[in-house]
Amino acid sequence: MAKPQILITNDDGIQAPEIAILAEALGEIGEVWVYAPDRQQSAVGHGVSLHRPLRVTEFKDHWFMVDGTPTDCVMLAVRDLLGSRPHLCVSGINPGANLGDDVTYSGTVAGAYEGMLLGITSFAISDVSYTPQHRESAARFAIKLAGQLLQHGLPKNTMLNVNVPDMPYDQIAGVAITRMGCRNYQDEIIQRVDPRGNVYYWIGGAQPSHFVESGTDFEAIENKQVSVTPLHRDMTNHAAIEQLRAMEIRL
Repeated sequence: MAKPQILITNDDGIQAPEIAILAEALGEIGEVWVYAPDRQQSAVGHGVSLHRPLRVTEFKDHWFMVDGTPTDCVMLAVRDLLGSRPHLCVSGINPGANLGDDVTYSGTVAGAYEGMLLGITSFAISDVSYTPQHRESAARFAIKLAGQLLQHGLPKNTMLNVNVPDMPYDQIAGVAITRMGCRNYQDEIIQRVDPRGNVYYWIGGAQPSHFVESGTDFEAIENKQVSVTPLHRDMTNHAAIEQLRAMEIRL
């Protein structure tokens, strides 16, 4: 019996060590194909390269690098280059958490989101440390989750955002099904002058904190649990519809 086809992407580039670890792990249960950016694409969100051509270069057998975003990678692979629809799309392993509002910026989440839009069972996975020491824990969980999703699938128009504590696998305190928490971003705009006298800017600042709420992805990580958050295609605030209708907004 043929192995299921698994498409992998990321936002840290094809040479990031985490994607190699993920591909090796998922190769135990499926035929892995990697389509990943040729360079760092963190925080590009769900960007698509509409105004320039894209180039795809073979990196090694079953591995291809794209001079575009994670969304470009998944779109090209699924719509044209693979020649068949993968059974699963996995984006990661990202070094650094994608919790709460981070999902709106994350190229890692966007790769899986594009897979979901294309009708493929998809999840994004991150190790919560920016300098991970236990990447194998995220990889081991990815194998288990992938196996379950290949068997059971996901509800329509749903993807999973997964965050794994950076600790030995046997020390993780379980899995929590969570909702998105809320970040408290503290970005600042840093203005500098280059050697030619031209002003430029860095968007930076302190590491963002978060608001403490029960049932969130942040709480799960604080409790040393894997956080699994289902994200839905429909971003409508349904509770606000009647309030807006009552405002009688008119031309």
